[in-house]
Amino acid sequence: MVMKKLGLAIAAGAALLGANFAASAQEQLIPSMVYRTGPFAPSGTPTADGFADYITLLNSRDGGLNGVKLKVEECETQYNTERGVECYERLKAMGGTIFSPYSTGITYALTDRAPTDKSVIFSMAYGRASAMVGTYFPWVFNAPVTYWSGASAAVQFFAKEAGGKDKLKGKKIAHVFIDIPYGKEPNPVLQNYAQELGFQLELVPVPAPGLEQKSIWLQVRQMRPDYVFLTGWGAMNAVSLKEAAAVGYPREKILGGWYTSQDSDTVGAGPAAKGFRGLTFHGASRDLELLKVIKTHVVDKNLASQNGKHLGEIGYLRGVLNAVFTTEALRTAQAQYGNKVMDGEQSRWGFENLDLSADKLKKLGLEGFIQPIKITCDNHQGEGKILVVQWEGDRWKHVSDWIAPENTKLMPLYLAGAEAYAREKNIGARSCPRS
Repeated sequence: MVMKKLGLAIAAGAALLGANFAASAQEQLIPSMVYRTGPFAPSGTPTADGFADYITLLNSRDGGLNGVKLKVEECETQYNTERGVECYERLKAMGGTIFSPYSTGITYALTDRAPTDKSVIFSMAYGRASAMVGTYFPWVFNAPVTYWSGASAAVQFFAKEAGGKDKLKGKKIAHVFIDIPYGKEPNPVLQNYAQELGFQLELVPVPAPGLEQKSIWLQVRQMRPDYVFLTGWGAMNAVSLKEAAAVGYPREKILGGWYTSQDSDTVGAGPAAKGFRGLTFHGASRDLELLKVIKTHVVDKNLASQNGKHLGEIGYLRGVLNAVFTTEALRTAQAQYGNKVMDGEQSRWGFENLDLSADKLKKLGLEGFIQPIKITCDNHQGEGKILVVQWEGDRWKHVSDWIAPENTKLMPLYLAGAEAYAREKNIGARSCPRS
């Protein structure tokens, strides 16, 4: 009798273990590499909240993705490359397949590891611009735009203000940038445009983290540039705007990159930010349909990260968009491989076949938020477009139409960068099917 009971207990335990295993097997781990602490936290925190809240929405409203629950696992990087690599290793060991480093430096460090680990590195609108060439970078995706796209849009915007590209000849544009890999990314494209269009380009590096800039903006005032393109990060951005105001440089002549133009940057600068303009690869409206859905299903149910403190801010919207790309790539992969947990290769297939059409964006509550975009095997950026927004003191206003990067001009630069990387790493290009 004792043996029979023991046998039944073992069988029950095995059944329970099997049930638990089956449950965990139907849970897709969603890595979230965050920086909620340190000098870059003002930029990192709203983004981390938006990312978490969108995943919560899918779990709360839909039960996950086609029956597969999603589990966000955060790891604090403090925007530090060494810590970022440690986070990646930990999250990979837990079953992560798609990683968003939110750092150009960390993205560079993980790019070499991705092919061996079969990990998708999704550096949304940041990281190595030439990684858009999917034949050389099969595991890295930087949709919907790159920093080179941003530099192209900035020059086009300045040209429109000046009255045409020919009117930029003889003018002076200063690029004030944080002196880390992220800040330097736009420089090759700006230099190319300067040579082509005949404007004078002044490169003004700011030592990281950029909290001391008095001498920088005195230098800018002495240069008397017609325009300033600002590529800052975290706490540096508010300091830049305050110091520009202190030396009397008009904020209306400063155009920030998208990670320089968030609510945390402008609110932190106070009145000095009014009139400042920035690039963004998505809309800035707080009336977005998806935000209303998140409020109903997440914030109002007390499920939101930090109680929805940053709901609607640009950084929050950006985190939501990152989660949309991630989960829609997984949904695309499920349509091919079945409604189950996706591994690394399946996740990559999902990204390479991701098609966010106008109809799909509308169903997601993102109508007008981004332009429709399709990713392919050989183009990991897609044909994303860019807006210019202006800070009015309490919110952002759209002040441009969608700007298409001059990809025909940029493609030779992308290819040259990808081929140089391939030579350095002694790797070849893979073949992609004709689209």
